[in-house]
Amino acid sequence: MWPNAVANALSCFERAFNGPERYLDASEFESPGLGDARDDLDWAMRQLPPGAQRDLGRLITRIDEELERRTLPDPKRVELASFGWWWTRTREL
Repeated sequence: MWPNAVANALSCFERAFNGPERYLDASEFESPGLGDARDDLDWAMRQLPPGAQRDLGRLITRIDEELERRTLPDPKRVELASFGWWWTRTREL
């Protein structure tokens, strides 16, 4: 990972979630976007020591809850589940 990768990923979610819209639009997922940011957080979790994993894990849990709340399942994207559940979500209605 590069310096500030986790901070950049977290700020990407902060920007996206600060909007008043119920659902996120597709532009939030354009590369680099929320999917890539969530991938970075997932990778960082595997590299951190246990204490830092717990701290970051609490943030990721809140991010995942909000991401799930502001997107919908997309049955056409099931094949992407191996990359992370967040890749299987519909970005806009």
